[in-house]
Amino acid sequence: MLLKKTNIEERLQRLKTKETSEDFILKNVQNILEEDNRKDNVVLKILSSNTPSDTNNFEFDLLETDHIYHIDQIKKICIDYRLRFLDSKYFKGPLPYEAISKIKALEKSHNTELKGFKIIAPSKLFKLENADDPLLFAPIGNGYYYLIHKWGNDLSPFRKILMWPYKSFGNLIIATLIVSLFATALFPEGIFSNKPNSADAGMIFFFMFKAIAAIVLYYGFAAGKNFNTVIWNSKYFNA
Repeated sequence: MLLKKTNIEERLQRLKTKETSEDFILKNVQNILEEDNRKDNVVLKILSSNTPSDTNNFEFDLLETDHIYHIDQIKKICIDYRLRFLDSKYFKGPLPYEAISKIKALEKSHNTELKGFKIIAPSKLFKLENADDPLLFAPIGNGYYYLIHKWGNDLSPFRKILMWPYKSFGNLIIATLIVSLFATALFPEGIFSNKPNSADAGMIFFFMFKAIAAIVLYYGFAAGKNFNTVIWNSKYFNA
């Protein structure tokens, strides 16, 4: 006579039935979910209020080195692409649940409560005070930050080129000169005389430069714009 094979799933089910009731299991699961929701709310509250802090108690052996960045590196990227690096409380875009999950996982593995969160993003994604690629950071200390999560769409490959004139006043002047040269080259010949010469070209260039510079300055002052080197870590709309 052949012995019946042991079905481990059945044995496990029998043991569970003996030791626990269905109500007990559901109650435990409910408690776990409630505790998880409570932690979510705590993390969201910290992100929205953002208690100021320059450091967190990370376990350095558990940190991934490719997620660690110095403030100078962050500053350069923000200036090159005209982004802002501000406290998370100013961020008005939706925070993905994956970011919250990563924060909770870090807090659990490092046995600490993270604070001082900062985000890199374009100005339009922040609630700025009046005076397409967010990255969430937490401070480590000594000017270093730990990248927790990146979400959203990548920036346009042309953004760095398009934002180059806004890096500094010198860049703006050079860009204005280049545009003026193109405008001069497109200007019809023979407007001032039948025989175009260098003097006419110089006069046209000077006129174009003044006109374009006036438009740029008017737009800049009217819109309250400023250079990338000034706004990268400013919470003000018209910094």
